[in-house]
Amino acid sequence: HPSEVQRMVAQVLGVPSNAITVNVRRMGGGFGGKETQGNQFATLAAVAARKLRRAVKFRPDRDDDMTATGKRHDFLVHYDVGFDEEGRIRALQANYAARCGFSADLSGPVTDRALFHADNAYFYPHVKLTSQPLKTNTVSNTAFRGFGGPQGMLGGERIIEEIAYALGKDPLEIRKLNFYGDAHSGRNVTPYHQKIEDNIIGRIVDELEASADYQARRAAIIEFNRSSRVIRKGIALTPVKFGISFTLTHLNQAGALVHIYTDGSVHLNHGGTEMGQGVYTKVAQVLADSFQIDIDRVKITATTTGKVPNTSATAASSGSDLNGMAAFDAARQIKERLVAFAAERWQTTAENVTFTANHVRIGDDLVPFAQFVQEAYGARVQLSAAGFYATPGIHWDRAAGRGTPFYYFAYGAAVSEVSVDTLTGEYMIDRVDVLHDVGRSLNPAIDLGQIEGGFVQGMGWLTTEELWWDEKGRLRTHAPSTYKIPLASDRPKIFNVRLAEWSENAEETIGRSKAVGEPPLMLPISVVEALSMAVASVAGYRECPRLDTPATPERVLMAVERLRAG
Repeated sequence: HPSEVQRMVAQVLGVPSNAITVNVRRMGGGFGGKETQGNQFATLAAVAARKLRRAVKFRPDRDDDMTATGKRHDFLVHYDVGFDEEGRIRALQANYAARCGFSADLSGPVTDRALFHADNAYFYPHVKLTSQPLKTNTVSNTAFRGFGGPQGMLGGERIIEEIAYALGKDPLEIRKLNFYGDAHSGRNVTPYHQKIEDNIIGRIVDELEASADYQARRAAIIEFNRSSRVIRKGIALTPVKFGISFTLTHLNQAGALVHIYTDGSVHLNHGGTEMGQGVYTKVAQVLADSFQIDIDRVKITATTTGKVPNTSATAASSGSDLNGMAAFDAARQIKERLVAFAAERWQTTAENVTFTANHVRIGDDLVPFAQFVQEAYGARVQLSAAGFYATPGIHWDRAAGRGTPFYYFAYGAAVSEVSVDTLTGEYMIDRVDVLHDVGRSLNPAIDLGQIEGGFVQGMGWLTTEELWWDEKGRLRTHAPSTYKIPLASDRPKIFNVRLAEWSENAEETIGRSKAVGEPPLMLPISVVEALSMAVASVAGYRECPRLDTPATPERVLMAVERLRAG
């Protein structure tokens, strides 16, 4: 969040914002921690630089960094749910309590977003959801990929799981029964009163259920578990519906600066920061497509508050949406000037001017793009523009608890199959199948990478990445030696990921694409549900195992022993 760092440094030094320029190079991963927690290092460096009158760099040791910076908020969810004999939810009351740490940081909006996603893909006809941010003697927790949404969604999926075990049914049957309906069903209003008008979760789940052969595999697993003494298997299919936009409405804006030089090369700068998610590439593609030039003719420079001011955080999965549209707006302004110039210079109409394959077609003439730009420069046409975009049609009244906080929703589903050693609690992720909705993808290779990476990261969050504080609030799992991050060897043995290529965003996003940063992180809820099924098999699937996350081998083993004893 370059502009927030700029404001913080300016306030600490007692100078106006125009005295501070923040430059952000490409980063090796973001995932939320750099949204606000970079402020402390920037302000400390600025104070030291002013005091010492020399350049200052902070480079924390990994152990210090993990100890001092915030984590994802851990939640304790209490719920009461009423449902009928079929498993359809009639009423729900739930409280989401969160460990926030010693200061507020982003805990307010994080706990808000948990409530926004407590419904996941399910319709609750009567519902009361509350959040409970708790001050604790631990490090101040902060943003993390999904920003409270994953915790809210996990709570919602546990409720579905409880209903399924209470009725002795396949959880997928309960899920499908409770899905939001279409606009005419009367079952398309969220707890925050936004209407779901782009619902495709039914189609996503049906297609994945068929392509992953879910029903046959589940029947085979139940048969396997009947005779297997030690190894038990589980399978689960879980959906994802994730809202896209900042819930703080004014953050849904972006700017971009575009120059065309006289040789036809293009310079691009925008407010999005590159942290491995491909936003630089995607926004460059937008310009290349707009001008119909090769992408290597577009130069992207490091994000800086000196070129594009008042940036929003590159967060909420909206980096490509916002900055892509801002760049598109800048290109539109320049193209309008160029088209007007061509129409006057060649004595034709604007309709006869088109950009095509490194050329501009003007009537019957085909002019190379670089030559055309040179002629426009000679005619004193402005070849630079500042683009701007503000997401339309969204608002949120927090006091009333209603509004339209999200521009659209991204959907997905995953089937996970696991094997559990009931003597040790250790397990393997045997196979994962994913079908995910990215609208009309701007770059399928990048989007597939985001889905695969998001799944593995979410799998780590839910299974192995256990945080442990002592009684004085000191983090003891403060290094990779004690904090178990997934390795390449932990990836699913069979990992099939597909894009829903038929999907197209109903809203006017860039290229009718959809965001892909955060939604895939919640797909591995299916891993936890599959582990639950394997554990439940030791007691004839009669009781919900209620696995806490992260579902470490120790927790899995304790759940197995508890069910066997019960």
